[in-house]
Amino acid sequence: MTDKNEALKQIAKLSTLLQKAISDLDTDARAEAINNCRELLHEVSPFKDEPVDFVRWVKAESVTANDYNPNSVAPPEMELLRLSIEADGYTQPIVGNQEGDKIVVVDGFHRHRVGKECPSVAARIQGYLPVVQIRAAQQDRSDRIASTIRHNRARGKHSVNAMSDIVIELKRRNWSDDKIAKNLGMDSDEVLRLCQVSGLAELFADDDFSMAWEIGEIETDEEITLDDATEE
Repeated sequence: MTDKNEALKQIAKLSTLLQKAISDLDTDARAEAINNCRELLHEVSPFKDEPVDFVRWVKAESVTANDYNPNSVAPPEMELLRLSIEADGYTQPIVGNQEGDKIVVVDGFHRHRVGKECPSVAARIQGYLPVVQIRAAQQDRSDRIASTIRHNRARGKHSVNAMSDIVIELKRRNWSDDKIAKNLGMDSDEVLRLCQVSGLAELFADDDFSMAWEIGEIETDEEITLDDATEE
């Protein structure tokens, strides 16, 4: 068995050689080489089950928004996010899912926008964005929707209509009210209320109407305001 101290010395030497070899490459080649090295290290990492263990830098144009995110950030908070990223840099990666040649955002839509739309940030990160891959178990669309809601729910605002659309889609994908409530961090009343917003009778096939709310009490264009609106 190799002596641990000797192995660490050899790794340090190899790391120095690798650093020198990579530093001589242009930006795109350096990013590719670093991503490759990180991926190999990730495979043997004791933390490989954690997405944040492998952050890779990818071309910004390869990252695209999903089509279901109900989170919104008001202009003042969006500006604060821009200032934060300009001053502090990217302290959180974008969570995405590789779909063909595109990476679809699961969490970090506004971070992704800043990296694309803010000239000073885009120039500093040279047209790249930091991304982690969502866990394999979360790659099904229903699970990715639930993951997005969980990431967003403690911050920002959710449009009632947009959240209702999410619940409708999950119901049509055969998710029970209990499963929706558990995975989206809701209680049964909130799930029922969002179903009622849709006005679709088919969504209530399994519901106990003793808990029903009056449709007339619901303002369908209201927003559910949550704490910590700023996302980074």
